[in-house]
Amino acid sequence: MDDITGDGTTSNVLIIGELLKQADLYISEGLHPRIVAEGFDMAKDKALKVLEEIKVKKEMDRETLVNLARTALRTKLSARVADVLTEVVVDAVLAIRKQGEPIDLHMVEIMEMMHKSDTDTKLVKGIVLDHGARHPDMAKRVTNAYILTCNVSLEYEKSEVNSGFFYKTAAEREKLVAAERKYTDDKVSKIIELKKKVCDGTDKGFVVINQKGIDPISLDMLAREGIVALRRAKRRNMERLTLACGGNAMNSVDELTPECLGFAGVVYEHVLGEEKYTFVEDVESARSVTILIKGVRQHVRDSKPIFVLQVEPEMLSEGVT
Repeated sequence: MDDITGDGTTSNVLIIGELLKQADLYISEGLHPRIVAEGFDMAKDKALKVLEEIKVKKEMDRETLVNLARTALRTKLSARVADVLTEVVVDAVLAIRKQGEPIDLHMVEIMEMMHKSDTDTKLVKGIVLDHGARHPDMAKRVTNAYILTCNVSLEYEKSEVNSGFFYKTAAEREKLVAAERKYTDDKVSKIIELKKKVCDGTDKGFVVINQKGIDPISLDMLAREGIVALRRAKRRNMERLTLACGGNAMNSVDELTPECLGFAGVVYEHVLGEEKYTFVEDVESARSVTILIKGVRQHVRDSKPIFVLQVEPEMLSEGVT
C-alpha cells in the first residue's frame, strides 16, 4: 500500500489489528478459525458491494488530484509545507504522464539542496545536475542552448589489453604522443564543427553533456569556441535529458547532425558553498522533471514524503495540463 498510494498504511494496520483481536476472542471460546476466515470473506464482499454503490465517479482533473494529494500530505506534514508540496507533486506527475501509458515515476528525480527553507521546495520542469562545468572560462549561463547528450570519451585512455610501444629517439616518442593526442582532438573538432554549423550567425548557445570524461586539453578547446561542457554525468540522467530536451544520446561523433541535438531555453550554474548545480530549464518537452527539496537541516529534508498519484489512465482527461 505504501508503494502504490503512499498513504493509509497506519489506518490499515490499526483495522487489521482490531479484526485479529476480535477474532482471537471467538477462537478462544472454541470457534473454528475456518469459520472466522469465512466471516472475513463475507464481510469483505459486503464492504466491496457497499463501496461500489456509494462511490462517486468524477473526472480526474488537476483540482481533484490536488485535493487528493493535500489530504494525504497534511496527515504527514504541517499545513504550510504540505500545501507547497501538493502543487509540486501533482504538477510533476502530470508533466510526465502519457495518455494511455503507465506512469513512470523514475522520470521524476528527487534532489536535495541545503538551501533556504522547506517552503522553498519547488518543481523544476527540466533537469538538475549535481555538478557544473570543469573549465573556469566556460559561461555560467547560456540561453537558447542546443544540448548535445553523448557518451563519448574525450580523453586519453589506456588500451584494454596489455600493450607496449618501443621508440628509438625522443622525436619518435613525440610523434607517438602527437598521434595519441590527435585521436582525441579529432573527436573534439567534430563537436566544434557541429556547433559552428548550428550556431554561427545566431544567438544560440551550445552545451555538451557527456557521460564519460573530458580531459583538460579538450575542455580548453571547447571553451575557446564558447561551448559549455559537463563531464561524467550520471547514467540515469542520460535518458532523462533526451526526454526533457529532445534529441538523441550519441555514442559516437562520426554521425553528428543537427537532428541529434536537444534544446533548452536556459542552462545555468548555481554555486552553493562547495557544491555546484547545473539547471537545464525551459525545455521543449518536459517528460522528465526534478523535484528540488530544500531545507537547512538534513532531518527536515528527509521528512518530505512524496505522495504517489496512481490513477487509471482512462480517468485522466485530455484537458489536464
